[in-house]
Amino acid sequence: MVAGKFKSRTFRRVKITTPGGENKISYRHRKPATPKCGSCGAVLKGVPRARKSEIVNMPKTAKRPERPYGGVLCSKCMRAKIKDQARQTKI
Repeated sequence: MVAGKFKSRTFRRVKITTPGGENKISYRHRKPATPKCGSCGAVLKGVPRARKSEIVNMPKTAKRPERPYGGVLCSKCMRAKIKDQARQTKI
């Protein structure tokens, strides 16, 4: 019998072949949703779609882009925000 926690679809079911040639079902965690822009909701490029435990082991540059608002805003919204801030400053 399968354990109760695997009966819901919280875990995804992956068919694997064991070294002995037997087919079994392995239960793995699902991937989280793709990261979205905080302003327009577009999918963020350069940000991995991985679980927190996997992201912790990645290097800093693989976690999000090295630019202002990297991992928060898409490049289009970031450019617009920087332009707005530059226009708002008083000389």
